[in-house]
Amino acid sequence: MDRALIVSGSDKAMETIAQFLHTYGYTNMTSTASGSEARRLMSSMEYALVIINAPLADEFGHELSITIAENTSAGIILLCKADLLEDVSDKVGDYGVCVISRPMNRTMLHQSIRLVEAVRSRMLGLKRENSKLLVKIDEMRLINRAKCALMQYLKLTEPEAHRYIEKQAMDTRSTRKDVALRILSTYEL
Repeated sequence: MDRALIVSGSDKAMETIAQFLHTYGYTNMTSTASGSEARRLMSSMEYALVIINAPLADEFGHELSITIAENTSAGIILLCKADLLEDVSDKVGDYGVCVISRPMNRTMLHQSIRLVEAVRSRMLGLKRENSKLLVKIDEMRLINRAKCALMQYLKLTEPEAHRYIEKQAMDTRSTRKDVALRILSTYEL
């Protein structure tokens, strides 16, 4: 199962959350009481779930949740007093942090964990898709540069240059990217 980080200024709450996560299937958990220690842990380890029980020993906790949201793909749950819920939600809502008021019940925590895991899973899928698209865009740019080189040096039209690259890829059983790289190594310094 994925790693979980519990950040809580209260040892009792930290233990309760850890027991709940253990029954939920999280066996690899780390706990800390301060935001600065949590930041250090986040820089050296990747966590799937971070639960912050505010306030912490050295800060409130919403700053930590924003930092984690900006720098990692971890799902984040921030626990705070009921009278602070709306203010805290306004501060961290745009960062995808799930805010739950205390006192809370096990059902609410369970539902929040499920929701955060589902959102994280979807976000990771979108990141993978985005990476694939960026690779494809880079390949298209490379092929277009090769077409421009063919048009400039061999005086081909754009459709002729496109056809040349396609034919070379088929004839040599290589990718259009490989053909484009060969063309660019021939015509560009």
